[in-house]
Amino acid sequence: MAISLWAARLERALTAQEMEAMEAMMPPWRRERLLNLPKEKQREPLCAYMILRLALWETQNWKEPPEMAVTEMGKPYFPDYPSVRFNLSHTSGAVLVGVSDQDIGVDIEKIRPVSRRSMQRLAGVETEQEFFQNWVRREARAKRGGSGVGTMMRSETPLQYGEFYYELETFPGYAAGVATRDRTPPGKLRRYSLDEML
Repeated sequence: MAISLWAARLERALTAQEMEAMEAMMPPWRRERLLNLPKEKQREPLCAYMILRLALWETQNWKEPPEMAVTEMGKPYFPDYPSVRFNLSHTSGAVLVGVSDQDIGVDIEKIRPVSRRSMQRLAGVETEQEFFQNWVRREARAKRGGSGVGTMMRSETPLQYGEFYYELETFPGYAAGVATRDRTPPGKLRRYSLDEML
């Protein structure tokens, strides 16, 4: 299966009814984590799981996602369907989901102010755009490998043999990418607004 990607731009707040309906569709372990977040930080994770449901309907024809588990490092997966791999990412105002038959890692970040010192120290770059392009590449690679995002704070290593990274054009003001072992570039990125997604 080729890599399939979905992104949503979240232009408004969720209503209480929307939040309640979306929360009920989340896996119990994720719902518990969600409830530890302030209400204003819950929109993005809720929408990431809604987009995942849409992606699984479109790729697998699943009306309901199967049981989900997480690895020791926190990467979610479907124990009963090892050939269906997925990854999600969210940032202020946007979410990104990838589905494939191989391990993948996706990341999306809103481009925001970063000190020149941090840009130099963490990525050796001069602009916020370059910094976040570097950041999402590191995070997507760490998520693909399931090693946890703590490993991305080290110096970035070159892509290894059989490892591929594709930069994605999602929405203005965001940097995004997908890491994979599939040499075939991802298919078309499906973009949604919040209202189209719901």
